[in-house]
Amino acid sequence: MNEEQQSNSDIWMVRAGRGGIHAAYFLSESIVALGWGEVGEIRADDADEEIARRFDKAYPNEKRGARRSGAGQVKRFFREVKVGDPVVTYDNESRTYHLGEILSSAERKLHAPEGGEEWFMYCREVRWTDRIPRDSLSQSTRDSLGLRMTLYRLPAEPSADLMRRVSDATPDDAQDSPPATDDETIDDDFYSQEYIDKSEQFIEDAIAKLGWEDIQELVAGIIRTMGYKTKVSSPGPDRGVDIFASPDGLGFAEPRIFVEVKHRSGSVGAPAIRSFIGGRRDGDRCLYVSTGGFTKEARYEAERAQVPLTLVAISDLRELLVDCYETLDSDIRALVPLKRVYWPIS
Repeated sequence: MNEEQQSNSDIWMVRAGRGGIHAAYFLSESIVALGWGEVGEIRADDADEEIARRFDKAYPNEKRGARRSGAGQVKRFFREVKVGDPVVTYDNESRTYHLGEILSSAERKLHAPEGGEEWFMYCREVRWTDRIPRDSLSQSTRDSLGLRMTLYRLPAEPSADLMRRVSDATPDDAQDSPPATDDETIDDDFYSQEYIDKSEQFIEDAIAKLGWEDIQELVAGIIRTMGYKTKVSSPGPDRGVDIFASPDGLGFAEPRIFVEVKHRSGSVGAPAIRSFIGGRRDGDRCLYVSTGGFTKEARYEAERAQVPLTLVAISDLRELLVDCYETLDSDIRALVPLKRVYWPIS
């Protein structure tokens, strides 16, 4: 994407499913996509009433607001998104926004994952060009990028902030931007879920800001709530595993749990996984925590491991933290202070 396109085009956000679950697929296949594919073939000049009728027929069990919102998203994807437009999607695991350029018109395609269930989607080809860490963006930009809508245009200031990061320019102080809105009918559950999604991202932001030793203590604290005794290694080289846990704290009682903690922006690869599990024996359990996520090869390596091994990315760590927060030691809660909030839903 050239500088003229960057300055004159609004950026489209296309979410890769809840929690960015399909981000790796977007990147590997060089696409962005929307669901709702059971509606069938769509053309840009189809009448609004016809599209709405087909949504009602294809998804009778969905709430009316959700169907209308889905129809609006699909219409926008076919009619307003243009070849050459910049587009961004978010990978939750690596906490990275990926910026690219739309290369094709929209079409309906069959997604057939290996060993998984087939489903139809509406997609456009993309050339992915840039990676922007979430932590490098201003708070107001992160707020705007936290909207739950699958497809929307970014406001001017977040767009400019993204482009500043791409060009490595020093950003000006960000000004708060009004959140992007959609003109489709959306029910109350949509908004309550939007706040949940934002809170999850903000908790992950707080975790990402912790120092390396604090992340170790956080993980150890979570493990202790599960009934284990922990030993955290001292800082420095050749310390072995970062955390050791067992029912008795000595390792005589099984399971013996070995924990590696990596707190950095880059994803952990397969060689690190192989090195970590090398030499483990029966009765050992392994836990690898990486706030920068894991490569696809690392996950394949974990699946083939001869000892039980669980990979924990930052989204998994956030879920564990929230689930056991009330039972954590007070000094561990102080690392990521949280407050329970109740939100009424209809």
